Amino acid sequence: MKRPLRGAVSSFALLTGLVLAVSSCGFGGSKSDDSDPNSLSFLAPIYSDSTKSEWDKIISDFQKQNPDIKVTLQMESWDSINDVVRTKLQNTSTTPDILNIDAYSSFATDGKLYPATDIVEPSVISDIQPGFAKNASINGTQWALPLFASTRTLFYNTDLFSRAGITAPPKTWAELTDVAKKIQALGGDISGYGLPLGSEEAQGETSIWTFGAGGNWSDGDKITVDTPQNREGVAAMKAMSQSGATQPNPGATNRADALNAFYQGKIGMIEGLPPTIGQIAQKNPGLKYATAPSPTKSGDPVTLGVADHLMAFKKDGKKQAAIKKFLTYFYSPQVYSGFVKSEHFIPITNTGMQALADDPVTKAFAATLPVAKFYPSNNPKWAAAQGAIRQQIGTIAQGADPASVLGKIQQAAS
Repeated sequence: MKRPLRGAVSSFALLTGLVLAVSSCGFGGSKSDDSDPNSLSFLAPIYSDSTKSEWDKIISDFQKQNPDIKVTLQMESWDSINDVVRTKLQNTSTTPDILNIDAYSSFATDGKLYPATDIVEPSVISDIQPGFAKNASINGTQWALPLFASTRTLFYNTDLFSRAGITAPPKTWAELTDVAKKIQALGGDISGYGLPLGSEEAQGETSIWTFGAGGNWSDGDKITVDTPQNREGVAAMKAMSQSGATQPNPGATNRADALNAFYQGKIGMIEGLPPTIGQIAQKNPGLKYATAPSPTKSGDPVTLGVADHLMAFKKDGKKQAAIKKFLTYFYSPQVYSGFVKSEHFIPITNTGMQALADDPVTKAFAATLPVAKFYPSNNPKWAAAQGAIRQQIGTIAQGADPASVLGKIQQAAS
């Protein structure tokens, strides 16, 4: 899941008239009536160009079956949603009833959320794969509902590989650097490796490298940022950024921009997500590419796994019944599997995995789950660490010392 899962994970919107009110951006737009137990506000991020239309249909169909419940949707980009959440949570009247985001634990430990068992029927809870349920739990209580999963894998341009005389994808960091330099040498504004360290989702790229060095972001209930393994991973990432084999200015490049350059054939290799497959088919179906495990220090496979979450704020407790109806409807097998397929992620329910067993994304990425390490999203301090990574890690591309940067991030999570 970001994160997630982002091109990360999602947005929901629609309809019209008296049945549905929608806010599409910013702080304006329609507002649900916070005093009405059947009026729900829903804040969600945008995952793809089709996210809005998918949520439009889901909400519309739900409204037809439950005309007494009104759902007001506000969608935000991943660049802005964290700031929007912080602002909205300053007042109970503006706090969303339902939120789709990655980290949930700080809201849970502050006593703001319903337990997951209060916001969906038991059949939904039992359908969630155990590993994802555990990652959505604190001290044995599940506080969030995993939305879907995402892992990363190396996408590479086979045409550029052929032109550069490369016969196999890299398995180690040393091989990655060597291959990237050969592709960079082709010229013509071609970059060897896409390294997005901008604030959109720097924690994603960084995790691939720190995990590749044997690092972790947590140890038990402690957030562990400044460790020897993490320093080694960030130092290797810094070396790549200064190798001359990446796109210009990696410290300020966001993932979406780097992926778009890959789609256009301007980057030889990049860490991609499940939706990358659909984006290539949409934006440049003629692109010749293949995938391979993410390179690591030793060559042993490991990757980043992300699960974004849905959560519900209890406020005065009057909206529980309406929330439960909506979220239970969403997780019904047909509705849920349709949404996951459209967004090109990996399902986290058993029925969803069965329904999408033949889907190209599930086939390509489900096998990466056994070697995936996940963000410690059940730790309340992870949100602060994640925010600090987004703001700080790009400075290594301008020469900042990895140990110093990780020390600052560790302080933010303390």
